[in-house]
Amino acid sequence: MKAVIQRVTQASVTINGVVKSEIKSGLLVLLGVTHEDTKEDIEWLCNKIIGLRIFGDEQGAMNLSVGDIDGDILVISQFTLFASTKKGNRPSFLQAARPEHAIPMYEEFVSTLSRKRNKPTYTGEFGADMKVQLLNDGPVTITIDTKNRV
Repeated sequence: MKAVIQRVTQASVTINGVVKSEIKSGLLVLLGVTHEDTKEDIEWLCNKIIGLRIFGDEQGAMNLSVGDIDGDILVISQFTLFASTKKGNRPSFLQAARPEHAIPMYEEFVSTLSRKRNKPTYTGEFGADMKVQLLNDGPVTITIDTKNRV
């Protein structure tokens, strides 16, 4: 799994002109799933995201997690995180998981985040044409790949 995590003061996702989800202060997570991903990857990545200390404390130092600030999380599926641009100018998406594997993994990821935080996790819609709007705070953008844990 690959995730792009952005600290936001607000974010929303619109599908067919209708806002499906929106959050105020928290995290926007763009999530890519590959065919090799497992439930172990989900657990590890959820723990890492929940524990990231990327919010400012009273002194402005990044010492607080999304839970510490009672922030929200918006997760958007994004197979393009597994784009390969090694050959030519048209990206290849062969490393991205097929829907039959990616959808259950995405749903499990969202469910695991909600369970671990005891708080709803907001989402887009897997496979939909989504318009994502955000106000990146900082800006702070972190990338995490579950295959690069060391």
